[in-house]
Amino acid sequence: MSIKSTRFKNFNRLENILIIGNGGRENSLAWAIQKNEIVKKVYLIPGNAGSERISKCQRIEVDINNKNELLEKLDFLKIDLIVIGPEIPLANGLADFLRKKDFKVFGPGKDGAKLEYSKSWAKEFMQDANIPTANFWKVNSLEEAKKIIYSSSIPLVVKADGLASGKGVFIPDSKEECYRAAELILNGKFGESGNFVVLEEKIHGPEVSVFALCDGERFILLPTAQDHKRLKEKDKGPNTGGMGAYSPAPLLTDDYLQRIIKEIIEPTIDELNKKKIDYKGVIYFGLMITKYGPKVIEYNCRFGDPECQTIMPLMDQNFVHLLEKCSMGNLTGDERIESSNKVSGCVIATSTGYPYEYKTGFPITIGKIDSIDCQIFDSGTSLNKNGELLTDGGRVLSIVCQDKDFDKVFEKAYKNLNEIDFEGIYFRRDIGHQVRENFFKEN
Repeated sequence: MSIKSTRFKNFNRLENILIIGNGGRENSLAWAIQKNEIVKKVYLIPGNAGSERISKCQRIEVDINNKNELLEKLDFLKIDLIVIGPEIPLANGLADFLRKKDFKVFGPGKDGAKLEYSKSWAKEFMQDANIPTANFWKVNSLEEAKKIIYSSSIPLVVKADGLASGKGVFIPDSKEECYRAAELILNGKFGESGNFVVLEEKIHGPEVSVFALCDGERFILLPTAQDHKRLKEKDKGPNTGGMGAYSPAPLLTDDYLQRIIKEIIEPTIDELNKKKIDYKGVIYFGLMITKYGPKVIEYNCRFGDPECQTIMPLMDQNFVHLLEKCSMGNLTGDERIESSNKVSGCVIATSTGYPYEYKTGFPITIGKIDSIDCQIFDSGTSLNKNGELLTDGGRVLSIVCQDKDFDKVFEKAYKNLNEIDFEGIYFRRDIGHQVRENFFKEN
């Protein structure tokens, strides 16, 4: 049932938008939202050094944990729609609080965010809904973990149960590595997020990302994407938050996507409703395409990063209206995403040492950039007192381009990367290798 519009402040307006978050994901959302001529201002809390280079955008310094200060600022700015980017404020119930104060919010409540902040709960959720996923075990002691690991016929995937900024998943090649990963987690590597460990059967196949904008009952799909999680080329090295992506994913044909809708997306939303979870936000489905069909690796309760940076340039100016409709429970089922007929790709420039220890504070120089169908979304940057752009994170910049084919997309992206420099810059040179014809000719 649709929620009555009279509950919401500023129902007839969509002029002032607030985005909460400080990464490339939030900057790309701001970039897509400001394209709508109705939107007059996009505020970001806290944003980063690149936020105000985006038209209509302004950073706001407010502690989102200081509820009184936050409400005063939102009222003063006459905010019409709030988009919550990161998982932590969602897991902490910020969307619930703001909705109770009659704001329109795109982002699930704490109950829906549990899809991401508890991997064991999400796996049990999938079991209840008969959604295809890998077999798993939930353990909270090293003794339990050891017994399962060494009795398994194959190495298992090891995951911290809670939020770990994309770094709590280990894909070992041996049982000894499995045991060491479980030991690392249970000994406090990720704090309370590692109170439980999820051991999963290792499944095989390419990974894809599917995003559904949900209003509590209905949903609409964004263009699909493929992310590159591993740090090093040829998909080697440790897992990261993401080193690059491309969209759409040619691997997912229309017929296969319909199978994913029937076997995974619709059962997920049905199960949320069965559990009386009113989910208003985006559901990220991290899928593996196995020889037995699609299986869910993980859910996220927010837009993926860097998939979001990759997808947003494909959106038309009506994207913000879809977010508003979801926030109000007002999708009709007839909406269509009028995405570009181009394809998009993103390469992440990181600090050396990421995803482990790395240094920040290095000046960033940006030369002559090809700006036609190309964007640079700051991910981890800051400004010093002289206004110079500095590195301020593991993932520093998202270099995104669009064109008629993936060869041209990544040719432009890497050309722009050659114009960017900071001490310790690192990026993979094989992002999109699955879809770049020239990559295989040259290698």
